[in-house]
Amino acid sequence: MNRSDTSEIIRVAHAMADAARIAILPHFRAAGLTAENKLDAGFDPVTVADRAAEQAMRDILAEVRPQDAILGEEFGNKAGTSGLTWVLDPIDGTRGFISGTPTWGVLIALSDETGPIFGIVDQPYVQERFVGGFGLATVNGPTGEHALRTRATQNLEDAILFTTFPEIGTEAERRGFEAVEQQVRLTRYGMDCYAYALIAAGQVDLVIEAGLNAYDIQAPIAVIEAAGGVVTDWQGGPVHEGGQVLAAANPELHAKALEKLQKG
Repeated sequence: MNRSDTSEIIRVAHAMADAARIAILPHFRAAGLTAENKLDAGFDPVTVADRAAEQAMRDILAEVRPQDAILGEEFGNKAGTSGLTWVLDPIDGTRGFISGTPTWGVLIALSDETGPIFGIVDQPYVQERFVGGFGLATVNGPTGEHALRTRATQNLEDAILFTTFPEIGTEAERRGFEAVEQQVRLTRYGMDCYAYALIAAGQVDLVIEAGLNAYDIQAPIAVIEAAGGVVTDWQGGPVHEGGQVLAAANPELHAKALEKLQKG
């Protein structure tokens, strides 16, 4: 892929993130916002903001990149001919969104047959945009634009660990998580995609989750890897299709967390 191709992709990705911000923000913390439940058993909410944001991003792609495939959480798959796929989660963390917390985000990834090659994690309310891929690893927010770089934490005993749900996964998956949790310095919960952004920003060290979809993890993979981190499944393999996720600030810490996960 030449420089003009990557420049166009970056421009389109930012335009999509801008459009998603415009579609979402009027609904955040708005009186009367309601959510539908997509599950018969359990709770998986979707709002008008989720659907409006994904449609806004799809509209841009239909105009300027119709050759690319799309995988989106709300509107599914669209075939393409270019070998590239845009993977979209218009609001990752809708539970947080309807609760008024600013830890949800817009996830945009571009993938080829090997996985994500570029990604954006955007938090519209606090106006932070994390970008990774094609030689970029930056965050642009209220204090300006800065380079992203993950932490150099070597030992689990010094690490900060995040996961979204305390009741992570199955009973067996919970045991694996607890094997790592018992070793780390601090564990926090409920951050959704923002936890992955904080790894890239050098603020935390580990995120461990289970049951993720491709659209939940592809943008975080691109951003974290561009910043120097590692993201795999719990066996150390590729995880861009979703499932069990271990994200770490650096290879050394990843190896130690992976060993504990597997023993657990």
